[in-house]
Amino acid sequence: MARFKKNHPIHPNAPLLFEDHGKPVTRRQFIRQGLATGGATVLTGGLFSLFANPNKAYADVAPDLEALVNSIPGCTLGGGGGLNVPFICFDLAGGANFAGSNVLVGQQGGQMEFLSTAGYSKLGLPGDMLPGQAQTVTTLNTSANNNFINDDLNLAFHADSPMLFGILEKAAGAIGNVDGCVIPARSDNDTGNNPHNPLYPLVMTHPSVRGEVVDLIGSRSSISGGNSMAPAMYINPEFRPTKVDRPSDVTGMVDVGDLTAILGPTDVTAVMESMARVSHKKLQAGITTGLTNDDIIKNMVRCGYLKSADIANEFAGRPVDPMGDLDINGGPAKSLNANAIFSQEELDGPNRGEFRKTASVMKMVVNRYAIGGCITMGGYDYHTGDRQAGENRDLRAGRCIGACLEYARLRGMPLMIYVFSDGSVASNGNTDDTANAGTGENLVLGGQGKGEWTGDNSSTACSYFLAYRPGPVGPDLVGSRQIGHMNAGASVVTTSSPAANNPNLLVNMIMLNYMALNGMVSPGDTFAFTQAFPNHGLGNNLDNYISFGSIRT
Repeated sequence: MARFKKNHPIHPNAPLLFEDHGKPVTRRQFIRQGLATGGATVLTGGLFSLFANPNKAYADVAPDLEALVNSIPGCTLGGGGGLNVPFICFDLAGGANFAGSNVLVGQQGGQMEFLSTAGYSKLGLPGDMLPGQAQTVTTLNTSANNNFINDDLNLAFHADSPMLFGILEKAAGAIGNVDGCVIPARSDNDTGNNPHNPLYPLVMTHPSVRGEVVDLIGSRSSISGGNSMAPAMYINPEFRPTKVDRPSDVTGMVDVGDLTAILGPTDVTAVMESMARVSHKKLQAGITTGLTNDDIIKNMVRCGYLKSADIANEFAGRPVDPMGDLDINGGPAKSLNANAIFSQEELDGPNRGEFRKTASVMKMVVNRYAIGGCITMGGYDYHTGDRQAGENRDLRAGRCIGACLEYARLRGMPLMIYVFSDGSVASNGNTDDTANAGTGENLVLGGQGKGEWTGDNSSTACSYFLAYRPGPVGPDLVGSRQIGHMNAGASVVTTSSPAANNPNLLVNMIMLNYMALNGMVSPGDTFAFTQAFPNHGLGNNLDNYISFGSIRT
């Protein structure tokens, strides 16, 4: 039983405590219940950044240093040409609801083969809000189509989805260029042990899939960069995600100290190059600066100075602070940019942690400073005996997802967003009739007659992804917007896809679609995927699991 009074609004930042849950002990448990938001370590672009990322090449260094780079085994500068599709995943810790009340999930015929009335009740939708029936209740989304179905993102959502409302609030300009797919798939409740996190496999898809500063980032200082684990077979310490959950983490990675203020951007590069030359000569002479005489360590030190010079050449004097990006931060009441994604009040207000975290990760990923990032949001174990707690947390997650889509639009960049959670929740059919309050940024959602979330239920779980393509048209649908299905009673049919009962195969399915969005595979040509992931476990009918064609620019 939840320790909350019925109809008492729970702030999205409030912790969730339950009589039937043990006291949180691990960091994952603190995050799941909303008692913590993330770690606090920073990796800079200095000497030892090479330990995390040995594959960089984005800026021109002096000719003698280019020759030195080529003479050092394994030392390369920069990414792979910046042609990869940026990737951001949202790890909603605790077991959030996606199916039915947010993204529509149907039976074998897809999203529009509706579930039973009892099934929708289990998913928190009362009899007067069922998708496919005449609409008699006013919804959050005034742009909704008839029959409680909204397809503004092409992937069908329930018209009263708070997650959709948040997405559309922040990314209205992206409508028409977004599409997506939902994947019904069970996973264990309330645990970080689900191998959901797909970051490591990103760098396995192709040698050119690299970031300009680091390869992978995550808002948690965990092995996976998020709450859920990475599949063990894909973990490679060489690519461990760098922790980014605040603007200072972004600026710290490309910080060259006070040199830019003293010398200017051009001279900073010259200074850093000189340091690389001096260090090389010292090492050649046997002066090891306190390190061992091992040749591998010497090469790593040489390469480290070269990388620092390269980062200085690329970023000295260049604005990288998310808070200084006028597309992200429009200033007080958006006075500096009326079309900015966030106002200064939002970035300084009650949701500042999640919004600043999102701003930092999307700044890195959309600009291809990193190829992939994971944003963990805590407190999604929201079976609190009401509907309000979950609605407001889903709304905030939607705003963060929408912010990423809008930033991609403003930058003219493609983007793949993947949303997952550990388990899910279910309703017993009782309704929460509290009303909405406030407007705009101060909107607080009530239950509005929808079913209360009363318990964990892994059988109602699903994940989904969205794809954004800039330009006149959105992604080309080449398959289905639903992979796998539920039965009429709103339980995942565990034989409906290889991933339906295997979170590790869900990661492989996401990678298959990521490679398709990059133009690496397509229906009838999946060789590149089988080469990159020879033990993928998805069977021989890979064409059935590809939803879209290339969105790469």
